[in-house]
Order: sequence, then structure tokens, then C-alpha cells
Amino acid sequence: MLEAAHYDCPYCGEEVETTVDLSGGDQEYIEDCQVCCKPVRFVLQVHGEEWLLDVYGEND
Repeated sequence: MLEAAHYDCPYCGEEVETTVDLSGGDQEYIEDCQVCCKPVRFVLQVHGEEWLLDVYGEND
């Protein structure tokens, strides 16, 4: 199940939209910011129908 998510880039501060795949359960992955192209670490926690996405700089 795919969901749209918005986050503020930890580098440039811009609000960015991404898509998260909830079918895989809890996940951690790195994706480049669509604005500044720096690597952003995503930590996705899935709890049934609810989910939480935290974002960090690559070395945070």
C-alpha cells in the first residue's frame, strides 16, 4: 500500500513530497532530497493503519 508523505529536508529545509510503501512494515532507507540532492535517511514505522515517518541527515 503506497501513501504520499511530506517532510522537511534536514539540509535545505524545503518541504518535499515522497511516497512510502507501507506493505513492507518498518523500514529504514536513504533517498536523495528532490530539491538539494543530499542524502536523507528515512525511518518508517508502521503500526497497523497508522504510520510515522522520521527523516534525518545521512550522518545523524
